[in-house]
Amino acid sequence: MRWAVVGNPENRRVRLFTDAVLAAGHAAPRVVAWQTVLTEGGHDFTDDEVVRLDSPGENPAVDALLRGMREPTRVEGSARWYANLVGAVRSLRGGRRLDDPADLAVLFDKRRCHARLTAAGVPVPPAPAAGPLRGWTDVRERMRAAGMSRVFVKLAHGSSASGVLAVESTTSGRWQASTSVEVDRDGALHNSLRVRRYQDESTIAAIVDRLAPDGLHLERWIPKATLGGRTADLRVVVIAGRATHVVVRTSRSPMTNLHLGGARGDLAAVRAAVGTRWPEAMAICEHAAACFPDTLCVGVDLLPGLGWRRFTVGEVNAFGDLLPGLTGLPGSFAEGLDTYAAQLSAVTRFAAATPRPATIGALR
Repeated sequence: MRWAVVGNPENRRVRLFTDAVLAAGHAAPRVVAWQTVLTEGGHDFTDDEVVRLDSPGENPAVDALLRGMREPTRVEGSARWYANLVGAVRSLRGGRRLDDPADLAVLFDKRRCHARLTAAGVPVPPAPAAGPLRGWTDVRERMRAAGMSRVFVKLAHGSSASGVLAVESTTSGRWQASTSVEVDRDGALHNSLRVRRYQDESTIAAIVDRLAPDGLHLERWIPKATLGGRTADLRVVVIAGRATHVVVRTSRSPMTNLHLGGARGDLAAVRAAVGTRWPEAMAICEHAAACFPDTLCVGVDLLPGLGWRRFTVGEVNAFGDLLPGLTGLPGSFAEGLDTYAAQLSAVTRFAAATPRPATIGALR
């Protein structure tokens, strides 16, 4: 098999995938830079190349091409980022693709993703009535109409908690929001590595109003289970339809992202707390991944309710497999393999039986 990867050549994601390809006894993958794709109007692959797409993040030049901004920390510009990324993915020609362009277009739009999961019966946080959110006034009205006092306000096309606000109101009419958004003196919004709390409604309103033109998604803030006194959720990697890798993320803030101060938790302790409901939890993740049948691998953010008895899917991530050093669940086909080696195994095993799969959905 000939492998190719579209990514940022200097990024550790590409390096880890390359290491896995070499360890599996294959020739090193051909690396195609996102910057090349974006500046040259696409790229052509040969019919015998298996093509993996990886995240375009963590590269300032690529980010500038996608969002049209020269400051990598800026939050704004996600709608332009989305349009340019979807266009770039569709400009790739040929090869045997592990990531379906139509699936990616939904995965990177939280509103469409939420709607697809809901239609398929996947449990997700309730969302107020659909329709564009033009700013803070609309958010307040939707919360009031739905009877929700605590919500997450998310950029429709955001990732890594960029632009996410955990908003709550009190019976006395006061507001507060937890977010990694930092407001500079000119009112521009920047991502930071510190979750801060705003308690002035005018500041919260100004942030939401500035984000609204890029598109917003609103959903109920569901109280999550705790582990060691910290809120917890799970990132579950699903490969070829099967839940293969799980990492527990814990935090003292509403956002559990590891780059925002979250920490890995004890999976054994979680499995003990979940008990006999563990197969159900994994089945929910596999159900969510099945909504994207032509994409080999997704990362599902599974939100455990208080007491570890109910589970909802917060998000499904196209590039959610960056979990260095984590091996697969015991008893799964990925046991002893990291996320990259497990994907290679899934594709290689299927290709040995069927030389030319029409789509990756056949791996299921």
